[in-house]
Amino acid sequence: MARVVVLGAGISGHTAALHLRRKLARAHEVVVVSPNSKWNWIPSNIWVGVGTMTTDQVTFPLAPIYKRTGIVFHQALASELHPEGTSDAPTPFVRVRYTDPARAGEVADITYDYLINATGPKLNFAATPGLGPEANTLSVCTPQHAVQASQALAQSIDKMRRGERQRLVVGVGHGACTCEGAAFEYTFNVEHELRSAGVRDKAEVIYLTNEYELGDFGVGGMTFTQGREITTSKLWTESLFRERDVKAITQAHVEKVEPGVIHYEQLDGSHSSLDFDFAMLLPPFRGVDLTAFDATGQEITAEMFAPSGFMKVDGDYAAKTYDEWRAADWPSTYQSPRYENVFGVGIAFAPPHQISVPRTSPNGTLITPAPPRTGMPSGVMGKTVALTIVDRITKGVGSSHKASMADMGAACVASAGVGPRRGTAASMTMYPVVPDLQRFPATGRSNKDTFGEIGLAGHWIKYMLHVLFLYKAKARPFWYLIPE
Repeated sequence: MARVVVLGAGISGHTAALHLRRKLARAHEVVVVSPNSKWNWIPSNIWVGVGTMTTDQVTFPLAPIYKRTGIVFHQALASELHPEGTSDAPTPFVRVRYTDPARAGEVADITYDYLINATGPKLNFAATPGLGPEANTLSVCTPQHAVQASQALAQSIDKMRRGERQRLVVGVGHGACTCEGAAFEYTFNVEHELRSAGVRDKAEVIYLTNEYELGDFGVGGMTFTQGREITTSKLWTESLFRERDVKAITQAHVEKVEPGVIHYEQLDGSHSSLDFDFAMLLPPFRGVDLTAFDATGQEITAEMFAPSGFMKVDGDYAAKTYDEWRAADWPSTYQSPRYENVFGVGIAFAPPHQISVPRTSPNGTLITPAPPRTGMPSGVMGKTVALTIVDRITKGVGSSHKASMADMGAACVASAGVGPRRGTAASMTMYPVVPDLQRFPATGRSNKDTFGEIGLAGHWIKYMLHVLFLYKAKARPFWYLIPE
């Protein structure tokens, strides 16, 4: 009998757990450890953040799903990895502290034969003084944060109805942030709600980003094929900003946020301030606080994890210039180079290098989006590692399934406003996610597989994905037929 422990129940971890349980005989145990009691379809948090969905529409309790499917669930926070066990007991284990109210604070050790680290990110609001819902800005990273943002937006709209002008700033709160796509979505959902409320003329909407230019999205931008026309995501995105009268401040690193004032540095080294009435700024991500030890009790955290806190896997982490990096340097099996029974997937794995060109201001400040690893790629990674572990348990083979982001396509549907008739969304596909200039010398990506459209159809696709992925995550009949 083998035991597989999955740390984290987000898109990647939950996907891995469901596939493991589907493929493995019940003699084998699948265990999920997550500090949260609920699963959250994070892409729809932006709709909660403008009041068009409730938290109940984007979350559901995990325990009933796991009970029904035969997965052991511990509502707990992993704190220590012991991949060699101890000198007295060499069985690998993970130390957890329970967040379940019934066992709050209790510490336990859970042994494993295979471990999947799918812990996702730590929301690093502390990287920017004054950033976050407990300080001076809003967030849509969690359902609770999104509710706060929705309430603040409603208050701003009420003020505009009384004739007060408002400046609304949406974007990222640090020069090394990722998830620019989510900031883009929230910007245009806010703008859409302002028009729907009849107060658009009272609002100034500003998008604040660390992207070098609009349309970068943390993937270095894209070259789109639309029929016989070829355009870029920069021109495509700029046209939407002009159409909706949204101003953009690019190449920005937020240094600190005071009540009603954002202080930021730009890539040219200049420093500026921006007054605001409403501000939703996403935080940078770090790996969660996991500490690793060998059998003697010696700490090996620096060997298993990058300085960012994300787990090192089978990528090439050697120091290179940006021009020296190759698509082949990206991981494909997500296996720890030190422990063959440990894997890191989704946001939890350490990317070997930037996708967008790294740029630093004259003051030494890095102002470049971090590589996105959310959504579709995370689900694919989770399933891929699950299949590898299934093969090793059932067939005794040491080979691995592979899913490199340098050989993986992705589809992104970015909402630009909700409504069955008036909703819009920007639909984009790219292949591969990580550009490969050896295979595609012109742009790094396949022209026929990289394109973008915007319109009402995209909104319906976005909503359909919301429905389908909630169905899939709830392990409804034939859930596994819905692709990652």
